[in-house]
Amino acid sequence: MAAEKTFENEIKKFLNKLPNTWYFKVWSGPYSKSGIPDIIACINGHFVALEVKAENGHASELQKRNIRLINESNGIAYIVYPKDFENLKERLIELCRS
Repeated sequence: MAAEKTFENEIKKFLNKLPNTWYFKVWSGPYSKSGIPDIIACINGHFVALEVKAENGHASELQKRNIRLINESNGIAYIVYPKDFENLKERLIELCRS
């Protein structure tokens, strides 16, 4: 879990540097909806959801379903692993330009 939190903090640090970007960290609890991605953002008018995973982490079927539903709704959603971080940064920078 510590590796996932460290990676999540790297993502949030990167998001803080992007122009026209707002985000929040979803805190799950007994009254929240299950399977919601970890970070919800608006980047230059684009809805973005990020499910953060440590390198050895696995998304649940519900998390995968929610990512799929967001993408089918014309949002942008990813399950993000540390090995994909550079690619994610490029994609999010592109959103700032569009």
